Amino acid sequence: LQILGNVSEFQRVVNVLQEGVDFDIDVNASVFETNIRVVGGLLSAHLLSKKAGVAVEAGWPCSGPLLRMAEEAARKLLPAFQTPTGMPYGTVNLLHGVNPGETPVTCTAGIGTFIVEFATLSHLTGDPVFEDVARKALKALWKNRSDIGLVSEYWTLNLLACFLCSFVDAILSIKKHKQSGDRTREITTVLITVMKSRVGQYDKAIKNYTKFDDWYLWVQMYKGTVSMPVFQSLEAYWPGLQSLIGDVDNAMRTFLNYYTVWKQFGGLPEFYNIPQGYTVDKREGYPLRPELIESAMYLYRATRDPTLLELGRDAVESIEKISKVDCGFATIKDLRDHRLDNRMESFFLAETVKYLYLLFDPDNFIHNDGSVFDVVITPYGECVLNAGGYVFNTEAHPIDPAALHCCRKRKEEQWEVEDLMQEFYSLKKNKKFTLKRASDHGEEESAKDPKDASSERGGEKRNSKKSSHSLLSCPSQSFNSKLAVLGQVFLDNT
Repeated sequence: LQILGNVSEFQRVVNVLQEGVDFDIDVNASVFETNIRVVGGLLSAHLLSKKAGVAVEAGWPCSGPLLRMAEEAARKLLPAFQTPTGMPYGTVNLLHGVNPGETPVTCTAGIGTFIVEFATLSHLTGDPVFEDVARKALKALWKNRSDIGLVSEYWTLNLLACFLCSFVDAILSIKKHKQSGDRTREITTVLITVMKSRVGQYDKAIKNYTKFDDWYLWVQMYKGTVSMPVFQSLEAYWPGLQSLIGDVDNAMRTFLNYYTVWKQFGGLPEFYNIPQGYTVDKREGYPLRPELIESAMYLYRATRDPTLLELGRDAVESIEKISKVDCGFATIKDLRDHRLDNRMESFFLAETVKYLYLLFDPDNFIHNDGSVFDVVITPYGECVLNAGGYVFNTEAHPIDPAALHCCRKRKEEQWEVEDLMQEFYSLKKNKKFTLKRASDHGEEESAKDPKDASSERGGEKRNSKKSSHSLLSCPSQSFNSKLAVLGQVFLDNT
């Protein structure tokens, strides 16, 4: 709603949520779906609430009703992580925890997609338990990959036996590896290096064993031999992910393969037999999934290739012509004859419509390049928000990564910083502010030592700042910019 600019409806829904949501109910819930939809949705709404005109309480974004609801929902999921491997069960009862007869079989996507939501929650609340369990699950997944670097689509939580081997959900976890952070800048540097290495190893294994003529097939986890020569519609996000790691040429070639399937049927069937060039029996439907459109959005941001806008146009026309009904947009039960099913998936609104809108709205705040941002005061210092670089979770709920630095409680991270932008654009100010940082032992060290801190000039503080230059580009003066704690960019006087 905020991305579409419908702030009045955003505000109404926030009020509805605060008045009517209760997680103390005796129901079995999918751990994966509850995380990406409920926890992720609440965190995203919490971080966007001030931008949407919602009155926020003192201490925001480190506190607030939507954040408390997200924490409550996430705590209901924690019992699922109490397994020998740390990989979570697939289902949990919100009132009683994991059922005694719960199956130990879970999918890779249900293991690797918690890090965005749970790490965000830990950083905003100060409780490390969420990030800790998410990291333990990811480490277990990485540790138990096969000798050739692939992981299974399904696992048993006790024995880690492979049931159905493929690569599809393995790459779902790569996105989360790449987008996570850690609690200190030193650890973050090490972590990013490790995660980049893991992404590279996954990417190499995927290309070595699953790629055939710019298609990616299902293969056996341990041998790499083809198990099914099919394309599954869920895989269509892969070109978008490739673009994020800079592999644009390969991404475009694979995207064009997927686009030919769309043009053949007016949508992507759940399964497509590549050698036969046709749908797979009982997998002919299209529930208005977003993955191909997601890839088009990311690739268009990277290439500006008009072919990607053509896909967007085709998607809008197909959905309008085939699936539009009086009460919404229906799932296409069979793409061969365009029969409809009496249902509309929630991800159509949360993801498909959102990615289509962003594809055709280059000026949306989600695409911010850092030239516009907001400064807020938290109990832990000054904090920059809404500067761009948003991370989408699996259900396309945007998370502002700068917010992860707003609620740090450790003394060594509470740096005193004056107005960066005044220093950035004005060299005429003479007043200097000394930047200090608390050491590990609680003793403050002077900023005169260039190893420990830097000085910067400042002026009158403002809550919002605009510039004709991107903060990510280099102005004429010499400087080193760093994205540091509290979500701020620091300047070295060199």
